[in-house]
Amino acid sequence: MIEWIGDPQIWASLLTLVALEIVLGIDNVIFISIVADKLPESERRRARALGLGGALVIRIALLGLIAWIIGLTAPLFELLGQAISWRDIILLAGGLFLLVKATHEIHQAVETPTERAAVRAPATFALVIAQIMLLDLVFSFDSIMTAVGMAQHLPVMVAAVVIAMIVMFVASGPVSAFVSRHPTVKMLALSFLILIGIALVADGLHFHIPKGYLYFAVAFSALVEGLNLAAARRRKARTAAGPDPG
Repeated sequence: MIEWIGDPQIWASLLTLVALEIVLGIDNVIFISIVADKLPESERRRARALGLGGALVIRIALLGLIAWIIGLTAPLFELLGQAISWRDIILLAGGLFLLVKATHEIHQAVETPTERAAVRAPATFALVIAQIMLLDLVFSFDSIMTAVGMAQHLPVMVAAVVIAMIVMFVASGPVSAFVSRHPTVKMLALSFLILIGIALVADGLHFHIPKGYLYFAVAFSALVEGLNLAAARRRKARTAAGPDPG
């Protein structure tokens, strides 16, 4: 064991895998931020911790059952000439759930306060945890397959997943607070979840959409929104300062 710990190739694969796991976890962080925002502020941090903790246990367990994971790709039946496996069913279900969830959140966001108060049911702590863990199970397929493809040692894969999950937990708090403060950013995040949902459904139907395209679209939109927020802050500062006496 000491030999592979001192191998620079092992450390290179670990760092690369951690970076990829963090990138693949962006959609998860956004979803967690939006779902946890439904809870009272005092419970949000605990919900994120328990949800991501449970997700970490799931990912480590899936790494230990990689042979079973690979077996989920075996065809079960054919639909419209396409072989459908358990993996496809899980991706389809997860993608459809994301589409429904994001659309519902957008609907609530654009309602008037009176309408929103009349139809919005309070989220329960258990429901938020369940949603975080179930969606992470769907997102885990990319993560686990990437880990297996990048590293040959199980301890390296587990270490990368643990480190990435810690980074996700640390990032989820600031991201959640930022999204909660800026309604336009929340709308952008929900649009991103719709894109991810479409990608999952397409992947379940054997039409792969490279995530790089999705991340580029979101990064460009985030850049534009950042410029909008900066311009809004400048306008607010000028308004607060009053007219120029000169």
